[in-house]
Order: sequence, then C-alpha cells, then structure tokens
Amino acid sequence: MTDLGGTPPGGERGLTGAFGGDPKGDLATSMGIEMLEASPERVVGRMPVKGNTQPFGLLHGGASCVLAETLGSTGAFLHAGTDRIAVGVEINATHHRSATEGHVTGVATRVHGGRTLATYDIVITDDQDRRVCTARLTCMLRDRPPA
Repeated sequence: MTDLGGTPPGGERGLTGAFGGDPKGDLATSMGIEMLEASPERVVGRMPVKGNTQPFGLLHGGASCVLAETLGSTGAFLHAGTDRIAVGVEINATHHRSATEGHVTGVATRVHGGRTLATYDIVITDDQDRRVCTARLTCMLRDRPPA
C-alpha cells in the first residue's frame, strides 16, 4: 500500500512526489475526494455527497464517474511504473440507487494489469454500505513524455 504523501514500507513511490503536486488533480480536489488507500491492486477513496449533486439533490452520476476514474487511474498509474503514465480510454457506469447525504466510498480493484492496458472494477457504496454505482475503467499505459 502506498502512503499518499511519501514512500511506504517496501520503497514504492508515494503519489504526491510521483505526480509532482496534488495526486488527485484539480477536479477531484474541488469535489472533495479523499484517498484512503492506494496500491496497484486496490485503491480506496471517498467523496461527500453534498456539493456533488444534481438539481434534485441526488448524487450526480457524473460525480460517481469522477470518483471511479480518479480511483481507477490512480491504481493504473501505480501499476504502470515510474517511467510511464496512465490515460483513461474507456469508462462505463451503472447507477443502482441514489445517495442524498453523507459520503460515498469507492473501491477500485484491478482486474487486468498488462504492459499497455490496465482495467479496474470500481464499486461505490453509501454510508450504509449499499451499492450506489458499479463502474469499469480501462487505462492505456504509455511512456512518460519528456519533461
């Protein structure tokens, strides 16, 4: 597991240093996404419902997709290695139920980790552990562009 601000036991790179700034990016930061756990195999994060709703007060489906892509692409980035980057190429999501308060938690689990592609299943649940959304993200793994 990677400590999101430094180097964890075992010497893997931390996300903050590897990304050169906030590992989540501006969108995920403004949506309040918190990273709780990160490794190439599994990434866990959560997001508040408040501030991420559609006009009827329900969690916006796009917000669920942002959480899913943030978690899955973080796992793919960690899987890719230090000289590579991960770029999302496909995401799909099924919205099972609404959330109107509290937080939603996403767990991204790697289902394929190859040399050029990585795919993650992401399950998002509410505070009562009820499934809100199921997503799948595929990232292309590329060489890091020159600085």
